[in-house]
Amino acid sequence: MKWRIAAEGEETTAVFEPATAAGGKALFVAAHGAGSHMDHRSMLQLSEVLRQRSFDVVRFNFLYREKGARATDRMPRLQACFSAVVERARSEAGARKLVIGGRSMGGRVASMLAAEGFACDGLLLLAYPLHPAGKPERLRDQHLARIKVPVLCINGTRDLLCQQDRMGRAIDGLGWQMHWLEGKDHSFPVTDETGELAGRWLATL
Repeated sequence: MKWRIAAEGEETTAVFEPATAAGGKALFVAAHGAGSHMDHRSMLQLSEVLRQRSFDVVRFNFLYREKGARATDRMPRLQACFSAVVERARSEAGARKLVIGGRSMGGRVASMLAAEGFACDGLLLLAYPLHPAGKPERLRDQHLARIKVPVLCINGTRDLLCQQDRMGRAIDGLGWQMHWLEGKDHSFPVTDETGELAGRWLATL
């Protein structure tokens, strides 16, 4: 099911894909990374494995990507777009667990919404960009302690945007479920392992 959604005086596209496993126990609104889009292979893979684990999935484009631009929008505009998509998804999908997140920048946007008190039941983050590539001292962690919902974060041990030791210190004591994919980098492929991790995590919400 394809939707057109108004946000910030413009419109973007979102796609709702129901769970293929029984239930539709949770709704996951999934945002793409900075250089990606809703129909990128990684987003399609993510949707497929999660739908097999009882997630209904909504994929969408941020406004800049909908226009075909490469330069990302600023954070407030990214958040406004994400919020508009979630509100439409809530109205269409009905009451169930709501999980927000996505890959890289998309997950970071979701984490900042959650830190500001955006109503959701959990965060599912893939390839979280803790710092810019090659600049591990520039941490993007100031808001993480304000997140009060359960978090599952999956990163590769060779991710140049998330040094493992720095991430460990950033989330120490926050109760996150952190899973490291050995030898994988920032662009790690989504496999059944991701789906299994998410399915087990969903059972705890």
